[in-house]
Amino acid sequence: MELVTSLPADTRLSQVAARVRRIEELGFDTVHVSETVHDPFAVCALALEHSSRLTVRTSMVVAFARSPMVTACAAWDLAELSGGRFQLGVASQVRGNIVGRYSMPWSDPVAQLSDYVDSLRAIFAAFQDGTGLNHHSSHYEFTRLQPYFNPGPLAVPAPAIWTGGVNRRMCELAGATADGFVVHPTASHPVTLRGHLLPTLNDGAAQRGRSDGGPRVVVVPKVVTGHDEAAVASQREKVRSELAFLYSTPAYRGLLDALGYADAASDFTAYAQAKRWDELPRLLTDDLLDRLVPQATYADLPAVLERWFCGLCHGISLAAPENPDHDAEFRAMLTRVRAISPALQGGGQG
Repeated sequence: MELVTSLPADTRLSQVAARVRRIEELGFDTVHVSETVHDPFAVCALALEHSSRLTVRTSMVVAFARSPMVTACAAWDLAELSGGRFQLGVASQVRGNIVGRYSMPWSDPVAQLSDYVDSLRAIFAAFQDGTGLNHHSSHYEFTRLQPYFNPGPLAVPAPAIWTGGVNRRMCELAGATADGFVVHPTASHPVTLRGHLLPTLNDGAAQRGRSDGGPRVVVVPKVVTGHDEAAVASQREKVRSELAFLYSTPAYRGLLDALGYADAASDFTAYAQAKRWDELPRLLTDDLLDRLVPQATYADLPAVLERWFCGLCHGISLAAPENPDHDAEFRAMLTRVRAISPALQGGGQG
């Protein structure tokens, strides 16, 4: 099983080196870099420079804020710098951010992201082969790449392209075009994986006629864990608040409906619309929290994660412990999580 963690979004550039070295020392295979308050490619460059074996993956770059050519050039440089340890995750973001934050146009995000990924692959091929670029789609046209602007071939494979999403069309797109898929926390549950996400990824792969089984799948559950029961109890309240906020977004209510908590899902939305933010956590009862996320001490967590995810995914994302005093115990726990059997092939169940 691939072991993944996310670099905290508030990590300053001056902190990247130390945090990434610790992540590597803990035994993770991959670090995810988001696009929130820093340029993700700048963060990735530092993370790659200060690590030796970690895969560094954007999760996710906001695709529609930049041309595919701009993204392709950055990804190509990072792949070369790292000897192939960089992977490119791209996503659509939501209309409000694309239009209001980035002042970019918004149309059909699924079709545009599909064109975006196809454009990246066409540009990568032109970089690698030194041939001309003549790519046409409904959203992008690339017809000019003089030798002066071509960075030239890599000695390693082109960066793998990952996507994410929640709704059916975006998941089908991933199944058809992506090398990997990062599952949203509200969908990283066996009920959602079996009932919606994996079948949809497989449908997309079948529609495209893929023979590799579809994309690799990394789940991002909001795991409640700690070195002892007191630490678990403390973490439980933090996760309660995070999940209550997430489930106040109507697009994320699918798991609540599937588990029989449709009324709670409606209450979350109603409280958010009324701006009753401080009251949201109390709507997420102990019973519901127990159903939503894996919970255990470090000693017991590997067995819990095995029950939840064995054969359903290829990687699991876990947060690094805040207190470095427990790093040795956490590292030993990760070794046991790594032994969980992954899905047998991309997208499909093992």
